[in-house]
Amino acid sequence: MATAFSPSKFAAQPFPLNTTSQNNPLTIPTIASPFLGSTRKLIRLCSSSNLNLRRRSGTVVAVSDVVKENKSKSTPNLLITKEEGLELYEDMVLGRAFEDMCAQMYYRGKMFGFVHLYNGQEAVSTGFIKLLKQQDSVVSTYRDHVHALSKGVSARAVMSELFGKTTGCCRGQGGSMHMFSREHNVLGGFAFIGEGIPVATGAAFTSKYKREVLKEVDCDHVTLAFFGDGTCNNGQFFECLNMAALWKLPIVFVVENNLWAIGMSHLRATSDPQIYKKGPAFGMPGVHVDGMDVLKVREVAKEAIGRARRGEGPTLVECETYRFRGHSLADPDELRDPAEKAHYAARDPITALKKYLIENNLTSEADLKAIDKKIDEVVEEAVEFADESPVPPRSQLLENVFADPKGFGIGPDGRYRCEDPKFTEGTAQV
Repeated sequence: MATAFSPSKFAAQPFPLNTTSQNNPLTIPTIASPFLGSTRKLIRLCSSSNLNLRRRSGTVVAVSDVVKENKSKSTPNLLITKEEGLELYEDMVLGRAFEDMCAQMYYRGKMFGFVHLYNGQEAVSTGFIKLLKQQDSVVSTYRDHVHALSKGVSARAVMSELFGKTTGCCRGQGGSMHMFSREHNVLGGFAFIGEGIPVATGAAFTSKYKREVLKEVDCDHVTLAFFGDGTCNNGQFFECLNMAALWKLPIVFVVENNLWAIGMSHLRATSDPQIYKKGPAFGMPGVHVDGMDVLKVREVAKEAIGRARRGEGPTLVECETYRFRGHSLADPDELRDPAEKAHYAARDPITALKKYLIENNLTSEADLKAIDKKIDEVVEEAVEFADESPVPPRSQLLENVFADPKGFGIGPDGRYRCEDPKFTEGTAQV
């Protein structure tokens, strides 16, 4: 069946990233272009006969417009049902409220190390992850709290992990940047940029191997690899795009382009800032989408995940978004222009979804307020649970480090050497 992604190579009309002066590398877009490329849609490099897209004044139809045309005549303007809309809203509100609470707890000394918040980028996590099955995998970055929540890890487990408690999803040993849940197939957050992409590629290879070699015909599992714009100049990115395309792996590479790599503007760091164009170079679709619009993200995600599940190979999706806070809670966020931050704050993805739901009579203000209240209670209860949970015992220190029972971590009697008081003194016989 032909889909919007059915051709093997794609590109899109250029969006005006490099049209600014040297002194002002990131000018706020004009009304004619409310978002950097948000109204552009991919087109074929060779032919657009299968895309069913109508060209408008030299630009390409927006993702949402294409979807509207494909919907039944009975609901020509609705991209989602009431149930779907409320699910998306609740997940996005959970991510926002959770991260806001993390900021409070960090400044109260309940969390340690670097904590990177996801505020402003919720449309990407929700738009992609809420379409997955339980068996599908997610590989994240150091900005991983909300990805874990969207995949189903409880707020209790994530908050406890941030508090360094045994009830956390990694028993307090992972912390903010290393969320992991075998039950939910969250394969980890990764502190170094790019290091999660090979893990995700391996997970996708596992799915293909199970289906084609082990003949597990019902194994149609898909992997999502999330990473930022700063990663896209690293070697792992290119190597894994090549491998995924070569083997037609069931993976979607999701670039969360928030325009800044810590304090470095994406425009200053990349020779060609249009990341999605790197997809066609490896023979896979490259798509650019407005990452501040959960409905547009969701429609692109449907196609990309569907392609992967059908065995049609990988897709590179660039979601252009914006983080509302500094790189981490230790970042005073003084490098970005206040006008730029205000511009994107006005495009808050949660506010936009709320407006869409109400204007299309999918829900009421009262229903949304009830969700807000529910989420506030969930997050407050998660904090209470985490605060009251125990810290890991000393005996847990070397677990999952050494496997040899005669090695440094575990003694011949099966007990951990760190239980010996002399261990921390450096005088234990090893």
